[in-house]
Amino acid sequence: MTGDPKSSKDIRLGGADRGFVGKILRLEALVTGSSLSPQELEQRLVEMGFVEGARVEILHEGMIRRDPIAVRVDNNTIALRRSEAMAVIVE
Repeated sequence: MTGDPKSSKDIRLGGADRGFVGKILRLEALVTGSSLSPQELEQRLVEMGFVEGARVEILHEGMIRRDPIAVRVDNNTIALRRSEAMAVIVE
C-alpha cells in the first residue's frame, strides 16, 4: 500500500451501510467489541477470505439493530456480526 496508512477515507466495515462496496485494506481487531480475542478474530476473518485487496460488498442487514450483515467477499457470501466486521478496515 502506498501513501498514508490511515487515510481519512478508510472506514470500518461494521460501520458501513447496506449497499457499501469497497476494498479491504487491512484488519485491526484490537477494539471491536467481539467476544473473540483479537488474534482469534483476525484468524477467522482471514480464513473466511477477508484479506487485503479483496472486494467487499454489504448485501443485507438484519432488522434488529442492523445486525448481522451479509457480506460478499470476492465470490463468497458470509454472515457476520457488525462487532466482528469492525475489525475490517476498508476504502
